[in-house]
Formats: sequence, structure tokens, C-alpha cells
Amino acid sequence: MKQGSELPGTHLTNMASSPPFGGGQVPVNCKLCKTDRPIQWKCMDCSILMCGYCKENVHSQFKNALYHKIIRREEIGLHTEELDFTNIKCDEHAEQSSCLYCNMCEILVCPTCVAKVHKKHDLIEICDAYKIKVERLKNEQSKMQKSNSKMNMKRIQLKKLVLVENSKYSKVREDLLKHEKTVKDQVEKHFKELKNKLEQNHETVLISVKSDLNAISLFTTQKEDKINEVQDCIDLSNASEFFKEVMKIEKFTEIQEPRTKSSYNSSPKFVPGNINQSIIGSLQDDGNLSAEINISLVINNVYQTELDAIVDVSPCLDQSIWISSGAYGILHRVKPEGNNLKVMSECNIKIFRMAVTPSNQLILSVEGKTRLQQINNTGELTDSVYDVTPFYPNANHVVSDNKLIVGAYGFIGNELKRSAVFVMNKKGDKETVYEHDEHNQPLFTYTLRITSTSTGNIHVVDKISGDWSGKVVVLGQEGHIINQYTGHSTINKSESFKPGDIVTTPSDNVVVMDPVNHILHILNDNGHLISYFNTEDIGIKFPFSFAFNTTGKLYIGCGRAAGSQTKEAKLYKINIEGF
Repeated sequence: MKQGSELPGTHLTNMASSPPFGGGQVPVNCKLCKTDRPIQWKCMDCSILMCGYCKENVHSQFKNALYHKIIRREEIGLHTEELDFTNIKCDEHAEQSSCLYCNMCEILVCPTCVAKVHKKHDLIEICDAYKIKVERLKNEQSKMQKSNSKMNMKRIQLKKLVLVENSKYSKVREDLLKHEKTVKDQVEKHFKELKNKLEQNHETVLISVKSDLNAISLFTTQKEDKINEVQDCIDLSNASEFFKEVMKIEKFTEIQEPRTKSSYNSSPKFVPGNINQSIIGSLQDDGNLSAEINISLVINNVYQTELDAIVDVSPCLDQSIWISSGAYGILHRVKPEGNNLKVMSECNIKIFRMAVTPSNQLILSVEGKTRLQQINNTGELTDSVYDVTPFYPNANHVVSDNKLIVGAYGFIGNELKRSAVFVMNKKGDKETVYEHDEHNQPLFTYTLRITSTSTGNIHVVDKISGDWSGKVVVLGQEGHIINQYTGHSTINKSESFKPGDIVTTPSDNVVVMDPVNHILHILNDNGHLISYFNTEDIGIKFPFSFAFNTTGKLYIGCGRAAGSQTKEAKLYKINIEGF
């Protein structure tokens, strides 16, 4: 493989190897000698932690130490200090101690209190009253904790709602500004056309009138010349010359008057139009935002594998599943049997990306090959018709048996300089190539994953920096960028958006996996955030890949903990709701 190319299996482990949040525990020293000797004991009476040396040589010298209750470190938390109920002074009779608890009056009472007032009341032992009160307090505490937990969940839901509303607001504002520009451009264009038409009409009118003016001007000039000739003839004093001239003049005195138009077209008048709601548009009620965002992921099954990581997962029509470890070079076809996975076939091959066609063939982007490979139903690995030379394919998405979308990278010299997306038909012909925008600037830095929606929008995961930060580029049907999603400031406050995989849901939304943050970003068809889900909330860590099977179940492939050397990647089968 050429220098500069990368494999997903190598980066995913690094992406998941970020150090865990928080630091280590602060060491606790012995309270008596203040050394770093290990804590072994606690005196319940003195409420101090101590090492074995101080227990035997220091604490033993305390007054009444023989009667102190000392427990091992392992028992801390299992013992509570016993309360003394024998020396509680009576509030009414200071010289006496309380001996019972009156349930009816809910107060402690002494013998005198009992004799005078509480003899026939419901009296119980103080220790029993204490236990009842503690139990009530614990019940109330539990209720408060549940209420607090409920409000915390509500806060999370409302924060998600704010994200959704902000995303929707940004989209509506963007649409409004775009339409404003469109209307302005159309208005300016229309006014320009009106002014041009007015100029043309005006010029036509002037040409028509000026033509008749010129004809009249020529006629009057010629007439004036004749009038002068006639006058010159009349003024002659020689009769012979007179008759010679008059014969000439009489033959040419008639000059035909020009025929002018009886009316002329006039410049049109301007009738102002109305700019109304049908032209500008309007804001319409789009329903209420629900504070209950019912997005749910429930683990249906967990399957243990022997792979380093499940970098790619592709379910088949027969409910078997292709799983790949990427750069680790293992490709398995497995089938769930109860809680286990039966390995049906195994192949040693390093792949970037794979996808199953509707005819159940597996299409592979393989390391170092410009032509995509395929595995048919008999398990045979062969060349496919899809060739993107001089590029190298590293992402492929099956739209149908008739169409495949391929992401690929290319080199200029030995440097990775090009990245493109190809839409190819079943013959392997490139129908469309997306590499540059209208300004001849690159659309992508390094394509990683691709999906599409029923509207024809193509969503491309694009790696934009060496730390695997990235974005989702959304291409419209005409190939122009309609949106670029780079994460959200709230979700990605401490860690940048690092998308690893992308998939379209049965409801035509798009889910982007961020393995480092354990977050699923849920986008609409145009790439705007709808909501998000933290997979750690259901116990899924290091999610690397995902795909839907034909029944709508979501498979999530995972890796292993940072620093772990065991081959223990898990595959989860998930039921989803709400997106």
C-alpha cells in the first residue's frame, strides 16, 4: 500500500484509547503516625483509622482503650455506632430521663409524663421508635432520590430539546435567509427586465416619431426651395427669360407630401405589484416540541467474539452476519445461535469497508487494491466490476443492486492529496463523481464512511485532521453541499467530534457514531441534529461499527478497553425506538 494510506482498524483502537475521565483515589494515611503504613483498623469509639503498629502500640495506651470497639478495615461500613437511648433528658421534667416514646403524641416521655398524661396512650420502646423513624426517613429519602433522578432525567431531556430546537432554528433561519436572497435576486432580475423593456419600448416609439419628423423636415426643405424658385421667376424683368423659367417651374412644382402615421405607440405605464405572503413565504406552526424525547435503545443480545475489534458489521439476508476486524486482518461470517455466534467461514484479509447487496453478495474495499472485491454466496473471493483507478476505495455503500456509492482516496506523488465519492451502476460505470465544488475546491479530506437516504441525499463521514476529528458532508441530489455537521458544542464540549461510522435508520434519519465519546448523533435527512444517545447509558463501551438487519434490529460492534491485549470484542443486538 502506498505511503500515507490508513486503515480503520489501526485508528479505532487509538480513538478508543483515550484516558478515562477523572483521576485516581487520594491515599489515606494512618491518623496516629501519619506514615504511609497501610490502614488496617478503625476504632469506632475514637472514629480514627490506624495501621497495625499504632493499634498495638499507640491506641492501646488510650484511656479505657480496652473497652473500645475496634473493627478491621474490610468491615468499615458494615458497622454503625450504637445510639445511647438511656440518657435522653425529658423536655418537661429535666430531672428525669425519657423512658418511652408516645406514638399518639409523637414525643419522648419520662415516668412522670406517663403517670400524668400518657398512661393510656400508645407507648413503645425508644429504640423501636428510633427504628420506625429511621425507616420512615429512609422511605422519604428514597422518594426524594427517585424524584431527584426523575428531574435529572427531565433536565437531560430538556437539554436535548434545546439542542433540537437550536438545530431547527438554525435550519429555518438558514432557509429564510436563502429564500430572502432568492427573492431579492428574482426581484432585482425582474426590475432589470422591466427597465430594459421600458427602454426598448421608449426607443421604438422615438424611432417611429423621429422617422416621420425626418420625412416632414425633408419635405419642408424641398418646398421652401421651390417657393424661392417661384419667387425668383416672378421677380424676373425679362419676358423671354420669364417664359423659359416658368415652363421649367410648372413641370416640377408638385412635391408629394409625406404620409405620416395617425398615431404612435406610447411607452407603457408602470403598475406597482403587491409583494405578498405567497411570494415571501410565512412561518407556520410546526407543532409543539415534546419534552419527552422517546429515544430508546434496549440490548436484545450480547455476543462475545475472539476478535481484537469489530471494525465493520454487515448483516445478510439469511440473518447471518459478516464481521471484520479491519487492519487486524480477520473476516468472519457468523450466525447467532442463542447467546453465541457460530463461525460459518473465516478469511484473512485486511479491509476498509464492506457492504451486503440485496442479492446477498459482499462488496469489499480491500487494502492496496483499486478494484473492489466481492464474495458470492458460495464464499468465493473474486474481483468485482467496480474499479476506481487511480483511486483506492476505502468506503462503499450499497444503495441497490443497480447502484453502489464508493468513497476513495488518491495520491499526487507519494502524498495523500485526493478524496472523492463515486456513484456507480451495476456495470461498474461511474455515473457521477464528487471531488470538487463549484469553486474547484476539494469536497473531502479523507472519506471514511458513506450512507444515503430515500431522498437521494448522500451523507459522507470525512476525516479532516490527524486526531480523527471529522464532519459529515451532506450532498444533495445535484451534488452540491447542503449541509456540513461538525458535532454540537454541548455534546462535544470536552472532546471534538470524531465520527467513526454512519447508518440510515428505517425511518430515514441518519445516525453517526462517535466512538471516543460513546455518543450516537441522530440527524435528519439534511444533516441537522435531532437528538443524541450515550451508549454508556446501556453499558456499551467502545462502539466502533453498526448496521441494521432486514428486520430493523441494530447491530453494534465494539472494541476493547484501552491497553487491553485480550481478543474480546463484543457484538450487541439492539431494539430501537424513537428514531
